[in-house]
Parts: sequence; structure tokens; C-alpha cells
Amino acid sequence: MRTLVIDVGTSGLRAAIVHDDASVTDLHYEEFAPDSPFAGLVEFDATAMYAAVHRVASRALESGPVTALGITTQRASTIMWRASTGAPIGPSLGWQDLRTVGECMAARAEHGFTFAPNQTATKAVWMLTHYITDVAERSSDDLRIGTVESWIVYNLTQGAHHVTDHTNAAVTGLTIPDGTSWNSAMLKTLGIAEHQLPRIVDSMGFVGNATDLVGAPPILAIAGDQQASLVGQGCIVPGMAKITFGTGGMLDMFVGDNPPHSAQRNSGGTFPIVAFSRGGKISYGTEAIMLSAGTNIEWLRDDMGLIADAAESHTLASSVPTTDGVAYIPALLGLGTPFWDYGARGALFGITRGTTRAHIVRAVLEGVAHRGADLVESAEADSGLTIGEIRIDGGMSRNQTFVQALADATGRPVRVSPVSEATTLGAGFMAGTESGQWHNLGSAAEALSGAPVTSPLGAPGISRQQWSQAVSRARSWIPELSSLDF
Repeated sequence: MRTLVIDVGTSGLRAAIVHDDASVTDLHYEEFAPDSPFAGLVEFDATAMYAAVHRVASRALESGPVTALGITTQRASTIMWRASTGAPIGPSLGWQDLRTVGECMAARAEHGFTFAPNQTATKAVWMLTHYITDVAERSSDDLRIGTVESWIVYNLTQGAHHVTDHTNAAVTGLTIPDGTSWNSAMLKTLGIAEHQLPRIVDSMGFVGNATDLVGAPPILAIAGDQQASLVGQGCIVPGMAKITFGTGGMLDMFVGDNPPHSAQRNSGGTFPIVAFSRGGKISYGTEAIMLSAGTNIEWLRDDMGLIADAAESHTLASSVPTTDGVAYIPALLGLGTPFWDYGARGALFGITRGTTRAHIVRAVLEGVAHRGADLVESAEADSGLTIGEIRIDGGMSRNQTFVQALADATGRPVRVSPVSEATTLGAGFMAGTESGQWHNLGSAAEALSGAPVTSPLGAPGISRQQWSQAVSRARSWIPELSSLDF
């Protein structure tokens, strides 16, 4: 059996075929980076996005028919369109867009709602306010508001289905705490008509046929990218966790069936999430966030000129046994979990006359690894569960010096996903399980057992205590930003 997966990320999108042995073939990719017309603004053309999705999916299907279609996408990016035309109303807002920081602060002060600017809630309000000038029209039955997966499904089914799933709905900021339904009282206060939002469905289950594709394959799974990666790395038992090291870093831990009491940030700096849902049963997780991971490698390459390409970061860092006491804090965009200090900034400590570029490059890799350890400790503290092994994917997972540094900083074995983008595997596992390609998610994940494991060798270059001291010195560098709390 064969499953088609559509995987829409922040900077590019792909389609591929997932086979019974969890191999991935017929992968077709297109870059699709958002626009940033001004600092803090992140927009994209939703029509162009779907056209690219259709192209890569059609190319993947040239190899033959499939029995299922799974969809995984970036989360919380917001699109508004008219049902009568199927066309977006104005530019769509990416999850990184910060234009609604003021609205987030106002919502807390006026209504007691805690929103982050990377959630859908204030983006939807902003779009209604700025794109629909007629106040009476803002509740029109013709308007549709959704996130990326909603838009993709709507177009694939030629307007027949306006849906989202629990994993995506729960990170919009607009649901009740357990993510099962929209928060009607909140929507009324914000001025969002509930009938404009997508219907919330299970992550795994028949949604409709993708009639805009050859063969009209059944859509059998929808999931947010981080949740798809969680499933794609086989983390479906309480206490299992993965970290995706892309531009930023996201740790997601599978918690189980007990719903959270609140959708707000936990005391340790993590957020409750829906891991996936099937047959009306919801499984939950917790999520920790690193604001910059691979961005630090790009900084070394593009801005500092210390390496020619990302691969050289491993070669150069491995040429020295330690950082020789140098510590790097990867806070180019502030610090996420557990600190949530937007005014923290990147810093190098311990530089001497003998410090070389190799020491600095190694310190950058070890700094990202220590941030990974921060995420692990926070997830354990908030969940009460112990993470025995860390599973990782993303571009940095291919850097063995970094992988060893992560194992040493956390004191845990690190298992690297056999597929760099585990999101594709996860969406394939979910849809394939529904179609009968696998008996259950567990049997699908068994194909990952051969993934390489790196064991900790001992203490990292700098101790966790030294790391904490260095972080404290990098925090609150811009006090006015450090005072922001979402």
C-alpha cells in the first residue's frame, strides 16, 4: 500500500509517498518562504501556496495511485477567504508575524485573555478589522477563516469541506482548554463568528476525497507539523519525547489521555498540546520551545563568515576536544522555555587570546545542545514524567558533533530519525493506519527501531551550573522586551 503525504512547512513544502516499510520516495519539494515587507511582519500568498501544493502532490502521484492522503502543516498561520469565490481576502499572516503584539496586550488588559502573537486568535481579529471595512459584513456567512491545513483541505476537496483537526485547533488560542471545541464566549467577545471557523475533526479519520487530485485519494489524516513529527518518531507512549531542530527547536512529549486544566503556559514554561485524536479519543502532550536553533548556524555562516556551509560546523567543531571554556547563549531572538525572556540576547562568555573560530563554532553547537537540555528539564517538571531517550529530527540532527553534545548535556541517549523531516513520516503513519496499511501507530513506528543512537560520554564542555550562570547574564539585555509576557 502507498500513502501520499502533503507537508507544508514555514519555508517550503513537499509531497512524498510513504511505503509499508516506512521508506519515503517520490519526494517533490518547492521553496515557499513567506514575505516580510517590514520588520516583524510575515505574510504569504495563500493562492500561490495551494498552487505549489497541487504541483508537488501531482508529481508524486505520477508514480501511481495511493490508498490514503495525510496532511501536515505549519500551525497557526491564518488565512481568510470568501466561500463564493474561493479567493483569499488580503495577504495571509504567518505564525511568526508580530503585528498583533499590541492586540495581545489589550486582550489581556481588557478581557483577561492571554494570547501570544504567534497564535491565530489576534491574527483573525486583525484581518477582520483591516480587510473587511463594513462592520456588518464581518459576520457574513460568506467569510471563511482558517489555518493552513483548513485552506489546503478546502481546495483539495474543491470547497466541500472546511475543517481543522484537534492538534491545529488547540494552538489557535480559540478553543476551550482541552481543545475539543471552539470557545463560544471568547469568540463572541473577540467578534469572530463561529460559523466562519472550520469544523473540528479527529486527526485520524475520513475527512473527504481530494477531488482536485488525480484519483481523488481519501484524506485520512490531518496534523500540525510538530505533532506529526512526534508520531513520526514513534513517541506515542507517555514520557516519550522528540525535539525538532530546525530554524527554531520544538520539544514535544507524549503525556497521555488526561486533558489539561488550562490552555495557558505551565509553571515550567511548557504549553499543553493535543498530540493527536482518533475515534473521538484525544491524546495530549506538552510542548517546549527554543526560539533559535539552526538560526545560529546560519549566523555563523552568513553573518560571521566563520564557516562556508552548515556541514563545516561539524568538521570545524570536531577539530577541538572542548570549547576551552567558551560558552554561547543562543538567544538571537530571545529565550523561550523555560525563561520566556524576549529581551535576552545571544552572548559569548569565556573568550581568551587563545580562543579560535573552532572553539566558537563548537560553543555554538554546545549552546544549542544546552538549550535542548533546558527543554527536557522543563517538560519533565511540568509533566511529572521522565524522558529516558530523546528522539530528534530536523537539519541539525545530521550534525554528529551536535548530537553528541546534546547527549552529554542531557545525560540521555539520543536517537536520530532516519528521515530528516519526520513530519512526513508521521502524517503517513496516521493516514496509513486509517487505511489499513498498518494495524496501528505502534506497528508503523516499529520501522524506526534501526535508527542510530548516540549515548552520553560524560560531562559536556561546560557544566549545567556554568550554563545557568551564563544564561542569567544574557537575560534582560533589552528590559522593555523582557517585560513582555504572553
